[in-house]
Amino acid sequence: MRKKIIYSGLCVLGSVLLLLSGCGYTTRSAIGGKYRTIYITPFINKIDITQEADAASKYVIYRPQIETDVTRRVINRFLFDGNLKPVKEETAEVALKGEVVEFRKDPVRYASNEEDVEEYRVNLIVNISLWNKKENKLIWEENRFTGQTSYFVTGNQAITEAQAVTNSLDDLARRIVERAVEQW
Repeated sequence: MRKKIIYSGLCVLGSVLLLLSGCGYTTRSAIGGKYRTIYITPFINKIDITQEADAASKYVIYRPQIETDVTRRVINRFLFDGNLKPVKEETAEVALKGEVVEFRKDPVRYASNEEDVEEYRVNLIVNISLWNKKENKLIWEENRFTGQTSYFVTGNQAITEAQAVTNSLDDLARRIVERAVEQW
């Protein structure tokens, strides 16, 4: 009887140790061992508002201070993520540089009368690059990196354009941070 209790206790202990050891999954990034700090340069607005409108560009719009909003959201997302700490330029190991190149609001779904728009998609498109500050070397670069959201303007799921822009900014910031901390 005593051997059964000891054996049962060892089985339970072994099971607990097995469960606690996990399968090696971690929430830390692959870049975390090499770099710990990042400087986010203020994004530059490169949206060309002087171009002539045509069928392909009729949904390109200009939103004042969008570059400031992008910079602020990216910094806040890095703070939230915690893998790379945003710091001053002088003390950073890597630097993220970016420029806003396009901001679009495209109709996605029309009402039954085929004139009124029910749903739009907001796309915020940037070019970004990550630089090793000590070696002044490009680590990676992504052009036409996009944050987006779709939103309804009618019905019980309707939200304002301002809220859709906020959602698009959040999506872009999340994707930029994921790209920066995950080394594919």
